[in-house]
Amino acid sequence: MDVVDEIKATVATHPIVLFMKGTPEFPTCGFSDRAAKALAAAEATFHSVNVLADPGMRAGLPHYSNWPTFPQLFLQGEFIGGCDVVEDLHAAGELKRMVGDVAGAGT
Repeated sequence: MDVVDEIKATVATHPIVLFMKGTPEFPTCGFSDRAAKALAAAEATFHSVNVLADPGMRAGLPHYSNWPTFPQLFLQGEFIGGCDVVEDLHAAGELKRMVGDVAGAGT
């Protein structure tokens, strides 16, 4: 499976995916840490992918999403944005609503 197929399969399988450096428990980048914390504060259950563990994923995801940096958040297969976008959505209360919409779609 090539990296694009792997990305497509990951975002199709998991309603909320955060591609990040490290893990939510052990982030290796401040931006990834902030995005994961915003998702946790919004009570999101999300799947994380450590892009540092897969050089192909780290190189391929920016081409797939047309976004050059990490972290990258996807909701229901749609690219949402990076750390600043996630934090802005959280500050506005939109992230919690979006997470709730995703959770409601799964029921």
